[in-house]
Amino acid sequence: MDPQIVTGELKTQAEQLGFALQGACAAVTPTGLHHFFQWLEQGYGGSMKYLYDRRDAYQSPSYVLEGTRSLLVLGMHYGGGEPRPVTAGQGKVARYAWGTLDYHDLIHKRLRQLKQFHQQILPEESCRGIIDTAPLLEKDFAQKAGIGWIGKNTMLINRGQGSYFFLAVLLTTAELAYDAPIEREHCGVCTACLDACPTDAFPSPFVLDARRCISYLTIEHRDLIDDELKSNMQDWAFGCDVCQEVCPYNHRGSLASEPDLQATVQHNRLDLSTLFEMDEQRFRLTFRKTPLWRTKRDGLLRNAAIVLGNQRSHQHLMLLKQTAENSDSAMVRDACKWAIEQIESE
Repeated sequence: MDPQIVTGELKTQAEQLGFALQGACAAVTPTGLHHFFQWLEQGYGGSMKYLYDRRDAYQSPSYVLEGTRSLLVLGMHYGGGEPRPVTAGQGKVARYAWGTLDYHDLIHKRLRQLKQFHQQILPEESCRGIIDTAPLLEKDFAQKAGIGWIGKNTMLINRGQGSYFFLAVLLTTAELAYDAPIEREHCGVCTACLDACPTDAFPSPFVLDARRCISYLTIEHRDLIDDELKSNMQDWAFGCDVCQEVCPYNHRGSLASEPDLQATVQHNRLDLSTLFEMDEQRFRLTFRKTPLWRTKRDGLLRNAAIVLGNQRSHQHLMLLKQTAENSDSAMVRDACKWAIEQIESE
């Protein structure tokens, strides 16, 4: 079957499944592989051990699907709605987690449907759909597929559609018709994202030190957080959007249309008191199907305590003291004691 026709049919099907962005490229060694290795060697990956353990697998898409010849890179917008104002006792949540469903579940379901279509039109070829869990430098391939460029904040940016979108990839052993790559970045002299970062997580443009990134600290990091960083985490209880919010290419906000990814009152802004009142079972029932489950209860309580400390929230002082005394988690106790000190020092 003609690669041009096959690619067109796959892209049309992907668009119907909710992927607003589509681009195809060859399965080659990622252009930025050496930068990724340098990044790991400098320790910028922090405690994300899985990146270091699978280091060699990032060298080729064939580690993800043997015999891969082509990649269809896809983008699905997230974060529909507007951020709600934060009041004392509330915590901010990153846009990608505003909805009612974990994006992995939603996108994997759509990728399975796309895979079924692939098998119908290419029964002799193999394919695999992935989203941010396989050892693949998706942003590199997205740039090669013409989806966008990697900006100074290390996010993938599309000139017309910003950066509020998830990346997914369909790997195939078939030959596709490849799109023209984005040859250069279009950030120009703008440094808004670098200047706005509350924790100075960018040692240089295009380089992120995850160990200082609020998203990493509130989600991936499963331990105590340095006091210096706590003070700069502001109101963020889960993730962070600062470097995207200030990006000129996101001036129109999110273009999300998926109902499950639209903002909900519960997740747009978290009620922190409610989090402290939840037992393990209630926490599971509330967050099990959402991205917020990734932090587990202790991680989210640690984050919530830091937010209350930054807000100097006197009305939550007793709640923090009770948690500091009764929690089995060292990182939760540490965050509560720090928050108590901030409030009492007022």
